[in-house]
Amino acid sequence: FSCEWAKAYFRFREPYSDLAYALEAEKGGTRAILMAVQAHIIKYLLFVRNTEYTHLERLCRISRQEQGEALAAALADALWAAGGGGRAIICLFAAAVHVTPSGDYKADNFTERIQLFEFSEKAAAQEFIFDHINCFRGEGSHGVILFLYSLLFSRTLER
Repeated sequence: FSCEWAKAYFRFREPYSDLAYALEAEKGGTRAILMAVQAHIIKYLLFVRNTEYTHLERLCRISRQEQGEALAAALADALWAAGGGGRAIICLFAAAVHVTPSGDYKADNFTERIQLFEFSEKAAAQEFIFDHINCFRGEGSHGVILFLYSLLFSRTLER
């Protein structure tokens, strides 16, 4: 992955602002993934989340906690769809190496540390993501790469 990809994570605008629902996206390769997740975030905030606000007020002035809930729901929704509605695989970055490089494989000190978690219920996957939300939205977390790996494993390489 390029330096741009390695630095990319899910970063919201300032909580409680008019754009609190919006992800910040740099120009480049990760922008497409961020915008796809942004669509799921807006869908969640407008049509799924229970709140007393109406219409576009539902998007504005959300807290950091609500941003995390929306991101967890958006990621789980996309992974569940990629898994065909029957499973989701979530990848997290672990301290320990899980794969030993061999043959033609060139170690990148990232892929070898991926740990997989499989879920057969969407709600459980969403709760797990929320519990580990900083793995996707923390600076230096490689959050976009983790989500991309999760999409690939959820969809399966065969499909």
